[in-house]
Amino acid sequence: MTDLATLSTAALVQGYARGVFSPREVVRACLDRIARLEPQLNAMAVIDAEGAERAAAASEHRWFAGRPLGVLDGVPATVKDLIDLAGFPTRRGSRVTDPAPVAHDAPSVLGLKAAGAVILGKTTTTEFGWKSPGDCPLHGITRNPWNTAMTPGGSSSGAGAACAGGYGPLHIGTDAGGSIRIPAAWCGIVGVKPSFGRVPQWPLGAFASVAVAGPMTRRVADAALMLGAMARFDWRDPFALPDPEPGWPGPVMADVAGLRIAIVRRLGFAAPADEAAWAAVDRAATALDERGAIIEEADPNLPDTRAVFVQVWSNALARLVGSLPDGKRDLLDPGLSALAQRAPPMTAGEFLAIQAATIETAHGMAAFHRQFDAVLCPTVPGPPPAVDAPLLAPEQDLWQRWAPWTFAFNLSRQPAVTVPTGLGVDGLPRAVQVAAPLYGDALALRVAAAIEVALEPPTLALL
Repeated sequence: MTDLATLSTAALVQGYARGVFSPREVVRACLDRIARLEPQLNAMAVIDAEGAERAAAASEHRWFAGRPLGVLDGVPATVKDLIDLAGFPTRRGSRVTDPAPVAHDAPSVLGLKAAGAVILGKTTTTEFGWKSPGDCPLHGITRNPWNTAMTPGGSSSGAGAACAGGYGPLHIGTDAGGSIRIPAAWCGIVGVKPSFGRVPQWPLGAFASVAVAGPMTRRVADAALMLGAMARFDWRDPFALPDPEPGWPGPVMADVAGLRIAIVRRLGFAAPADEAAWAAVDRAATALDERGAIIEEADPNLPDTRAVFVQVWSNALARLVGSLPDGKRDLLDPGLSALAQRAPPMTAGEFLAIQAATIETAHGMAAFHRQFDAVLCPTVPGPPPAVDAPLLAPEQDLWQRWAPWTFAFNLSRQPAVTVPTGLGVDGLPRAVQVAAPLYGDALALRVAAAIEVALEPPTLALL
């Protein structure tokens, strides 16, 4: 029999509507799967079994009465532990944070709850979201369901592992330089970095000028439904966009006929990518070409964003660490402490130079998209590193091993989607990245859906 925890949102809602199974049965299946796999994966920071059972019972009553709240009513979800969930602390993977419960839900959580989603708990994150290997001082090592000797990536490490491990269909991650898309690629799932401001956030974190919250799911259609629920204006976020049109982003159609899609091999510098990464791009390009898209290779001629992003990243973290009392800094991830100490103070001139480079990047991509509807490129340079791989030079790892293909789209603030393309000869997932113009989230999902339909990648680790 099919494990209910592994079904898609559409399959769950269809089952609820027909009375084949109930939200309580699905939530119990998720909690049972979490109990069975969590000793291996360590993806959950908090499990709210009691609250999930209560919310599932309320959803069940609504379905029996024929009055569901929407297309997510009764669908299980998790929340990354950088995001506030009322009644629980937001620990951010750190031993220095306040263990007291927070009083209010973050905007993205409010959106899911308003649509009837059932929150199972909170997923692990790297400390303050600072790196891609999926471990933190508070919760230890989170492991990749495809191979538990490997990292799931980060900083949305628990969300990636939980999604690939079948802990329900919907998972909220955050992304300031690739923290949704990197674990999505290494875990074989779909990860969506929306346009900046599309999903409101509060409180804002260390990377407020580039960070977003977004869906991590096993299917593109689930990501679209989830994004539609989270994309609601919230006054707390000064960068929040107005509410989209009702029903946005709409059903995800896999029609790409006539779209001009650029294979991009440089995002301002010669970013590394192994043969398997480019083979995945070639497979996706062929699939899109066969569905009627016009595929070309092109270079957006962006500025070299490596130094810019390293400065943004390291100085934001140095500011965060500097705000802590001296007695707490010894409790931090040693790599984070060392990075903060190495970060040179930023002058006003350097700050303005970074702003200029960011604007140039955003303008360059906007100009490029006047010719091309979407961009196709790798998400990550290669397969995930081992969970015990030493972390020696994070400033170089950022643009060599972790995020060389992702952080430019945070600077340009445009939407980007990681979509799996299948498994490599090593049995680990491979993926590609699709980017669309600013506010073209629905278009990015459409191209990703076409790749998904054509390649039918496996998106569930068979643990």
